[in-house]
Amino acid sequence: MRRRLPTSVTAPLGTLLLTGVTLAAWAAWLGWDQHRDVHPDGSETGPYAAWQVVGLVLTLLVAAYAAVSLCNRTVCVLGITAGLTAAAFWDWSDDSSGLYALGATMVALGSLTATTAVAFVITAVRGGRGRVRG
Repeated sequence: MRRRLPTSVTAPLGTLLLTGVTLAAWAAWLGWDQHRDVHPDGSETGPYAAWQVVGLVLTLLVAAYAAVSLCNRTVCVLGITAGLTAAAFWDWSDDSSGLYALGATMVALGSLTATTAVAFVITAVRGGRGRVRG
């Protein structure tokens, strides 16, 4: 019989691992693009393109599915929210206006809400299977 680690051990480790995965995903998809695009009319866009954000979201959906399947919803929600919030705070902290803190707070609230909804949908689709008990 295979023994599983208790949830009291897997939850913190899973959360830290998922936070690291989220930070790496942010760096891979968004971290390298730091300049704004200036258009001929003088308007600016960026620094991120839509395809970069879509890539990050799809990557995090895979990570969320794995987290819910291997651990539980709490690990999924806490890991992704912590990772996105830390990445946004770090990436935007060079903003001289100081509004980066507001932006990072909005990322925290938005990712908390969205990741909670996604975790519940994944659990419903899986029929409640795959969560570690213990």
